[in-house]
Amino acid sequence: MDIETARQLALSLPGASEQDHFGRPSFRFNNKIFATLWIAQNLMMVKLNPVDQDVFHSFDPTVFYPVPNKWGLKGATFVELAKVRQDMLEDVLNIAHGMVK
Repeated sequence: MDIETARQLALSLPGASEQDHFGRPSFRFNNKIFATLWIAQNLMMVKLNPVDQDVFHSFDPTVFYPVPNKWGLKGATFVELAKVRQDMLEDVLNIAHGMVK
């Protein structure tokens, strides 16, 4: 998975838009962030609830893991773009998008 494909998947969700968030591309619905790209690290952060975060982390902890700070405890989850399958990224983005509806 590359950065541009991840960007296009996020923007393909209904009502999604891209805006800068402290120098990072963020993806929003109703002006609420559901994902950000960490381009230099080849990561995408998605906002999940802790239960969904645990499900994805359990599936593959090398692909899905909590952001290592207080936001990670609340469900902010990193996705390793070099390792994630497209269908899994689509699933996690759909869940994150649904969280901000």
